[in-house]
Amino acid sequence: MPVAGVRFADFGLSPLIQRALDEAGYEHPTPIQAEAIPVLLQGRDVMGAAQTGTGKTASFSLPIIQMLLANASHSTSPARHPVRALILTPTRELAVQVAENVKAYAKHTPLRSTVVFGGMDMKPQTALLKAGVEIVIATPGRLLDHIEQKNISLSQVQMLVMDEADRMLDMGFLPDLQRIINLLPKQRQNLMFSATFSPEIKKLANTFLSNPITIEVARSNQTADKVTQVVYKVAENQKHAVTAHILRQRELKQVIIFSNTKIGCSRLARELEREGMKAVAIHGDKTQQERMAALEAFKKGETDILVATDVAARGLDITDLPCVINYDLPYNAEDYVHRIGRTGRAGASGDAISIFSDKDERLLADIEKLIKQTITRGELQGFNPAPAYGAAPAGEDRGNRGERSDRSERGDRHPRRPEDSSRSPAGRPGERAPRSMGMAPRRDKVDPWFLKPYEPARSTLPAASAPAGNAATKPKQKLAVLLGGVPKQ
Repeated sequence: MPVAGVRFADFGLSPLIQRALDEAGYEHPTPIQAEAIPVLLQGRDVMGAAQTGTGKTASFSLPIIQMLLANASHSTSPARHPVRALILTPTRELAVQVAENVKAYAKHTPLRSTVVFGGMDMKPQTALLKAGVEIVIATPGRLLDHIEQKNISLSQVQMLVMDEADRMLDMGFLPDLQRIINLLPKQRQNLMFSATFSPEIKKLANTFLSNPITIEVARSNQTADKVTQVVYKVAENQKHAVTAHILRQRELKQVIIFSNTKIGCSRLARELEREGMKAVAIHGDKTQQERMAALEAFKKGETDILVATDVAARGLDITDLPCVINYDLPYNAEDYVHRIGRTGRAGASGDAISIFSDKDERLLADIEKLIKQTITRGELQGFNPAPAYGAAPAGEDRGNRGERSDRSERGDRHPRRPEDSSRSPAGRPGERAPRSMGMAPRRDKVDPWFLKPYEPARSTLPAASAPAGNAATKPKQKLAVLLGGVPKQ
């Protein structure tokens, strides 16, 4: 929520920045913005922790733009626009969103910014980098690709920002981060922002932050107060039916459904589409164009349901998102905080619905331990699973087989149904009678020749005479013939 009594105009920002903020409707800063912006303007290193959806992007973007204005230039020469600020993000979607915010805040200034990420052709990105930009938003892997091809130089970077640093460590970016940090000047300002700070993150911060100031506007790993959380326990094979029931019962039109796997994400989106719902999937196997098109369609309201993996769990700011559904509970409890943070943003209210089965009990316990609260267990009203999804699961089927085996031990191995007592195995020509009916299986005719015992073949010549006969009838070739010539007589 905005801080009462504090205005963006009180920070002493440039009139060019203030103009952009006024056009965007920014008047009062959020708590993380109110505490971080004055400290960052002093040039201090900062570790910022706040609930997701509280405006962390503006809290580091505005000070960066303000401090870079001192060296801003209207010249078209690339040399006048070296890279002075580097913002690293774990996912392409978050990089695009941060780049859009930075561009909006700096649109009235001569500062240039661009975004680079994988999954796209490098040529357009290379052209923008070589034309000169002061602010670069990038994913670590693609940034290293441009560095290796000498498309970008980091020798004049004054500010480094790691957004969602814990997610970058989870995705295995630590070696890439170390390589990038080693290429930066020693004297620079370092910023780390995330909704959660694990011990690993704090250890990483100690390696490159210099006497940082820690800013926490809320308890670590805390979920938003205005997000209503509820979990429903169902059988594993009923998850799809429950999800469809919730969507229909609540008439949800804007909802993100999170799945743990790419295959499960695509399958769920297809099944919801078959039931007449407007759904689209987004995951790591999709091309960047497909992912951006899916997000754009969802933001415009052309698609009602966005089924996603955790690529959409960090940083995505979608207005008027009333509900988030966890089709699968995340393996990492901290991802739960980020997932449900897609709703209830900027002080709005939202619903976070989770579905779990018996095998997910441990994951739910880890989540409740992390957020230090017990999530309400809900009861589904009017839920009747469809026949396709309400069949007995594998465990129950095994139980039925166990009942049959118990019955066979009592001597009732092949119970015959009354209506089948007058039927014979040959009642339907060409059809195999089921064994469970107590009927003899059909036997095909067998050729008697295959039932004879093995008899070794009799040779017409003695074993020793065969080589002798061959030697007598086949003359020995001379070596010269094999080499292509005939010896002189």
